[in-house]
Amino acid sequence: MYQNEFSGNLEKYKNPVEYDTLYENYQDDLHYIENHLKKKKDTIIELACGTGRLAIPLAKQGFDVYAVDIHEGMLQLAMDKAQKHNVHVHFTVQDCTQLQLPISSNFIYMTGNSFQHFLSNESQNALLQSVKKHLHEGGEFVFDTRNAILCELSNMDEYEESLVNSNGEKLTIQHREEYDPVTQILTCHALHKLEHSASTFEDSILLRYTYPMEMKRLLAQNGFELLHLYGSWNKSDFTKDSPSMIVHARLTK
Repeated sequence: MYQNEFSGNLEKYKNPVEYDTLYENYQDDLHYIENHLKKKKDTIIELACGTGRLAIPLAKQGFDVYAVDIHEGMLQLAMDKAQKHNVHVHFTVQDCTQLQLPISSNFIYMTGNSFQHFLSNESQNALLQSVKKHLHEGGEFVFDTRNAILCELSNMDEYEESLVNSNGEKLTIQHREEYDPVTQILTCHALHKLEHSASTFEDSILLRYTYPMEMKRLLAQNGFELLHLYGSWNKSDFTKDSPSMIVHARLTK
């Protein structure tokens, strides 16, 4: 139903190896999930699992992990990494708004601000309804999304960053970001330049922002109650200046 909404918005992930290199050492979300689950080795579900950054270490700890992503290239790298680590994860290519998994769970999670890929009200509702079908009664859904800090979004933002890619080459990225307050969508454009090379490439992504009270209504409308709203994965208090919204919800009906 929402394939076109997602399929045209995946340029940022066309090089899974570079994406994996960029984020492989981030663990704040992993620690949150580990601390919440503690030693209960239940069956858990990860949405938008990417290259398996969370699914693989959780499977290593004994969890039975079902992990889905819409991007075949990202998922293939995740499967290769799992095989290298001799870990079994149930990886499948699926649209998170139309999940068809053979199990249900007490716990579903989605990190990496993937919630911002659901650009319309219809796809946000479809996501939550899809999650609902795969949660036990009283089951919990945890996800993150960037907080809309209006003073930062009100003007076009242009900035440059320097990185080292997976081949050890210096990479300069010129970013241009512009927010539309009507659609609540940020258009992010990036120009990538390799040092000592004349070649460049461009990519872009659209990201939807959702406001705190809007999020609470969205959850309630789809049968969830908001248990916690944090400003970071470290459970800091949520404020207007928090960079993130960490949403921890429970299915009530």
